[in-house]
Amino acid sequence: MNKTVVNKTRGRLVLAICCTSIFLVGLDTTAVNVALPSIGRELGLGVPELEWTVDAYTLVLAGLLITSGALADRFGRRRVFRIGLVLFALGSVGCAVAPGLDALVAARVVQGVGGSMLSPVALAIVVSVITDPRQRAQAIGIWAAVFGLSMAAGPVLGGALIAGLGWRAVFWANLPIIAIVLALTAAYVPESRSPRPRRLDLPGQVLLSLLVAAVVAVLIEGPRAGWWSGWSQIAYAVIAAAALAFARVETRRAEPLMDLSLFRRPPFAAAVGGATMIFLALNTTLLLGTIYLQQVRGLSPVAAGAVTLPMALAATVCAPLSGYLVGRLGPRLPLRLAGASTVAGGALLVGLDDRTPLLVLLVAYLFVGAGVGFANAPITNTAVSGLPPARSGVAGGIASTARQVGAALGIALAGGLVAEPGAGGLAAATRPGWILVAACGAALVLVAQASPAGRRKLLRVLTVDVTSITLDLHSSKEMR
Repeated sequence: MNKTVVNKTRGRLVLAICCTSIFLVGLDTTAVNVALPSIGRELGLGVPELEWTVDAYTLVLAGLLITSGALADRFGRRRVFRIGLVLFALGSVGCAVAPGLDALVAARVVQGVGGSMLSPVALAIVVSVITDPRQRAQAIGIWAAVFGLSMAAGPVLGGALIAGLGWRAVFWANLPIIAIVLALTAAYVPESRSPRPRRLDLPGQVLLSLLVAAVVAVLIEGPRAGWWSGWSQIAYAVIAAAALAFARVETRRAEPLMDLSLFRRPPFAAAVGGATMIFLALNTTLLLGTIYLQQVRGLSPVAAGAVTLPMALAATVCAPLSGYLVGRLGPRLPLRLAGASTVAGGALLVGLDDRTPLLVLLVAYLFVGAGVGFANAPITNTAVSGLPPARSGVAGGIASTARQVGAALGIALAGGLVAEPGAGGLAAATRPGWILVAACGAALVLVAQASPAGRRKLLRVLTVDVTSITLDLHSSKEMR
């Protein structure tokens, strides 16, 4: 009995340590969005340059999620987790002291590498320590709630730091949290690794990173360089060559980074598309809203952050409700709710102008947050539904990567809209973005039609991801 109590206590402590790391990542992500106008003013950066400060992090994170999990399986999850914390700290210092764009983007890349070692690896640690299925499900629910809280706290705390100490304080604030987590990890987190780790697919990793980076580069630089300029045509050639090479490499490897045969299953392909759409909508909303509120409405960073609270709170509340609905009724209903909510959020802002009541923005943010909250559990369930257990982890990893790709695309597309507002002003320039958000919601409704009908329990994979939370059960299954 005492041993059981000790194990429960240790599991809760490990959960608290790992949740702190994901709280840090979520806090940093949302706070940086609020800091963008301040960064632009101090460093003399335009919207395209500011996009790179966000997408440099997101692109690296998207490209390395699966590889970081494989490295953790092979070399030890606690070891990789600690390395991730150190890299995130070094990147934060680099951002805080960056004198210009190049240094800031480089530091964000380092942060992205570290972040890729935190979300999936930390949750794999939790799953390996908490072995009871009921307690594990509760732990994952707590994990989702913590990330939702970080979304809610990030804009407000970030705004307060910016108002009082400047935007660099957003990055300095990471260091004491990381120091505490590192000390607690060394003292209480056990080492674990897979007895049969996956092989590393370095060619696939390089090609995937090149492909995603080239696509986002075209979206960011295309409006300024010209869609049919010599630079853009070279980029199109790189995209085509990288895509063909990636497909060729992945179909010939025994353990590919991305199992492309999964895309032959319509529900899986639809789920990956849905994951991309919902995070494209989320990040489009965050960037357009941040720039509009501060540059058009003249709100302070604190006030602009407070306007995003309905989005974060709705995502936090709807995520566990979505998981319950998936377990009882299947994925179609929550996906339809996600799509309808996202359509409503985008539609409310299509007519945005300089005098739109803030109440309209609050309600729109509430709808978009509900869409994010309702979408994640059914998307993951649809992705892995009908697959053998050995492939469910890979499917979950691909869905998680799709989320980050959607985030990068959202930043790139939104930034392109407001880079050169035109005669109608910045508010009018955002309107195509809100149409895009509504279109993403409509796409989710179509994904619902491709999802399995009826009741489906999440027995093999349960992923609750509000911005970047990932559970890859490839790791946890090896430890059971």
